[in-house]
Amino acid sequence: MAKLNQILAIEKGIKTRVYAEFTELHQATQKPGLMNGFIKSYQPRDEDGETYPTESQKVQYHAADVLDRVAKGLSELFDITATKDYANCTARADIVVDGRTLIADVPATYLLFLEKQLSDLHTFIAKMADLDPGSDWSVDPSTGQYKTEPSSTQRTKKVQRPITLYEATKEHPAQTQLITEDVIAGSWLTIKYSGAMSAPRKKQLLARIEKLSNAVKFAREQANAMEVQDKKCGKEVFDFLFGA
Repeated sequence: MAKLNQILAIEKGIKTRVYAEFTELHQATQKPGLMNGFIKSYQPRDEDGETYPTESQKVQYHAADVLDRVAKGLSELFDITATKDYANCTARADIVVDGRTLIADVPATYLLFLEKQLSDLHTFIAKMADLDPGSDWSVDPSTGQYKTEPSSTQRTKKVQRPITLYEATKEHPAQTQLITEDVIAGSWLTIKYSGAMSAPRKKQLLARIEKLSNAVKFAREQANAMEVQDKKCGKEVFDFLFGA
């Protein structure tokens, strides 16, 4: 008796092969030239008249044979799919994390769904923005957001003032020149806020997702290791469809 995981392993190959043959027959049987033939022979009117070789074209596809091939191939596919689907109705396992049963008696199909969702969730969390590691953050109790301590930065402005190049004398007036200086005009007080995730929290969540994902994969393997009962549905279907 086969196991469900063995059925799953060969189902794709059977489906590919059967569909390839079905497509070939579908395309071929739409072409009258492949399903029709003839034999054409020439009979001269006189005994000494010209003769010509017989011409012929064989029938390459016969409807009855095509239906037999279709029924045979699709019956195999119908049977293995039925075997899988009937088994999936009973294939179940517990999801166990750190020795504790998180969810009991989970169907194999739902385990497969969970596995995909956890993979997507891992990607979602991994790509979330992190807190800027260049700042020191603490939680603001009033908002629940992260914030930094206030930091002060000076704001300057440019001011021109004259300087004396040469003092005045009896013969010459004083010579001056305007220069530009940066002088402190005030200061900015900045507090940064962030709703991003801290690196330790992200690491914790990713570890939990990976742990649960591994538990789901283990449960799926357990569920898929159950023995299955072969189901034969194809013959009944095609006996009805193509029967005389």
